[in-house]
Amino acid sequence: MFDIAVTEGLFITWDLVVLIVTATTLGYIAHKTYQPNLVAYLITGIILGPVFLNIVQETALLEVISELGLALLLFLLGLQLKFDAIKNILKPVLRIAFWQTVLQTSLAFVIPYLLGFTLLETTVIALCTVFGATPVIVKLLDEKDEINSLPGKIDVGVLIVQDLYLVLILTIFSAPDLSQPLVIATNFIKVMGLMALLAVFSYAVSRWVLPKVIEEVGNNKHLLFLNGAAWAFLFISLSLYLEVSVEVGAFIAGLGLAQSPYSEELKQQVKPITDFFMMVFFATIGLGLTPEYLTAYWKRAIVASAVLMVGNFLIMLYLIDREKFSPETSFLGSINMVQVSEFSLVVGALAVTRGLVGNEILGYLSLMAVITMGISTYIIKYNHEIYDRVEHLFEFLESEEKGDMDIKTLKDHAIIIGYDEITRRLIPVLKEKYGDVVVIDKNPKYVETMKDENAEFFFGNLKHGEMRRTIGLERASIIIGLARDEAINRRILEKKRKDAITFLRAKNREEAAELYDLGADFVIIKRMLSGEKMTEYIEAFLEDPKLFEEKIEGDKQVIDWEARL
Repeated sequence: MFDIAVTEGLFITWDLVVLIVTATTLGYIAHKTYQPNLVAYLITGIILGPVFLNIVQETALLEVISELGLALLLFLLGLQLKFDAIKNILKPVLRIAFWQTVLQTSLAFVIPYLLGFTLLETTVIALCTVFGATPVIVKLLDEKDEINSLPGKIDVGVLIVQDLYLVLILTIFSAPDLSQPLVIATNFIKVMGLMALLAVFSYAVSRWVLPKVIEEVGNNKHLLFLNGAAWAFLFISLSLYLEVSVEVGAFIAGLGLAQSPYSEELKQQVKPITDFFMMVFFATIGLGLTPEYLTAYWKRAIVASAVLMVGNFLIMLYLIDREKFSPETSFLGSINMVQVSEFSLVVGALAVTRGLVGNEILGYLSLMAVITMGISTYIIKYNHEIYDRVEHLFEFLESEEKGDMDIKTLKDHAIIIGYDEITRRLIPVLKEKYGDVVVIDKNPKYVETMKDENAEFFFGNLKHGEMRRTIGLERASIIIGLARDEAINRRILEKKRKDAITFLRAKNREEAAELYDLGADFVIIKRMLSGEKMTEYIEAFLEDPKLFEEKIEGDKQVIDWEARL
């Protein structure tokens, strides 16, 4: 293709123009079909390269942008990993992550070996397919407001360990001579030492220097972006100087910044330019594939994808359940992690560059990435709906000793099912009267909201026995059920202690009468009582139950409920 001169010494190519336009178009389609952008980028390269149209070639400019894209991708990856997010569940997460790495690596080795690949090819494929797709998982969970839910925290914790494992793999592949174990070991020790120095420097500067700088420029988004970019390129330069992989340096830079209070804003500023460079990187991988490379092992890729997805799910399910988390948490934390990562292509491309395997292995890995990420995107999007349909299959995992949070034993406390404005107003009143207040809701977005409230918050469903045990339903003094779910209301009345006061909601008069027959104290028909009025009545009851009886007696014809004290 021909180069178009733009300004002195700066060139932009038709190849780059066509690449950007095609990637943008396919990215839009991916967005509409809920697919990850990087799948669209990989398909861009496949369409424009030798596999289909063959109208774009790999140029020096694309190679430079591609290399920057990989470095910035690792920087953004590090920027997304906050240790604070998992500090409360650090021990079980570390155990899960360690054994998940061991077991999944073993599975990732066995599958290609049984499919007929050579020992060297099997080893490379196993090292490539053991990682979870961190950017995809984090993005999808964040969009669903589930990144701070318990399954989300477990997944993020495992991904942090996997990404550290990825850095080790990149370190091994950066050895000057991969045919000599002693050289590999020497390079590994050297690089690990330099990484440790970079990590200490990154932590020190991001802890005591950068916050002061960023605080000064925090209101200026352009300067904030430049500070983040400068930090990334500083570590890329240090890595080059110390002869460490630039990807490793970029990852450490991002990991250091991730622990600062400004990481979220920095991530938003850096992400757009990272997406551009990342697009070129994954498109370039597609450009390097030929029809022969892509289709050489397509049948094996389909089989391996299916077996690996099921195997990854079962491994994670077993490990999370072994840590005594609830079946729902075990299921959701497992089903989110079934895909082959985009980093399989990163490691695979590096293995091809080092002459360890041929391009047909990269084609095999590309098909696995597209298949598993394409399917898992929908799995993550509808993970709760899937669990609701198969929940009965996992009842055997329930037990008295399981629960989702390690909290003190609750007794004589208040429980609220469902978080809304009524809940927010009632929490301080209940706190003053009962001491401990527990709120449970199926919407994980309230995890962050509830950090400012003086109450314990649990993400989950009261239908599940382990959740009822965790929040101490049988020991509560008062239970306020704001969700109009008949099944949940029935379980509350079945499991509550005899003297516990219950405020429940019903859909209609018939359901209300039925709940009264089961032992409810107050049943509210939502359409007949505003949230503000309901709050007023509950507060009146908490202040003086006798005066409350008189108050509702006068309003009975309006609010249509019955008191049974």
